[in-house]
Amino acid sequence: MRLKEWSALVVAIVASELAGVLGSVFTMPAIPTWYAGLVKPALNPPAWVFAPVWTTLYFLMGVAAYLVWRKGWRRVSVKVALGVFAGQLLLNVLWSLVFFGLHNISAGLVCIVALWMFILATMMAFARVSRAAAWLLLPYLLWVSFASYLNYSILMLN
Repeated sequence: MRLKEWSALVVAIVASELAGVLGSVFTMPAIPTWYAGLVKPALNPPAWVFAPVWTTLYFLMGVAAYLVWRKGWRRVSVKVALGVFAGQLLLNVLWSLVFFGLHNISAGLVCIVALWMFILATMMAFARVSRAAAWLLLPYLLWVSFASYLNYSILMLN
């Protein structure tokens, strides 16, 4: 792998992880205060699970974006796929802002459903360019499916 490719891989991973860092700006202050006071479903994982899971998912997102990028930025399918990818990253941060930052559980549910649809759209767009990239997003889709269940359950319980 040449230096340009290594650099692109690092940029893709860092950009994805930065979305997580930005989301954590809204999440972290709410965990010991507002979120701690909510009634949660029985399947709610312990708090320590979330950071390593999300860090891993953002890493996989970055690798997937890199695999698509390396197919050639001049290709329309690459531009479309990375555009949809950027959209889902924005929705990811928006969910953290709405759910944790604004303490709006119902609007959070709307955001996370939109996020789930954008992840699926990203996977479909990525599959047109790189099947491996699409498969790398499957754990993310599954985790957001679980997070959607948690968001819905918290809404119903509170």
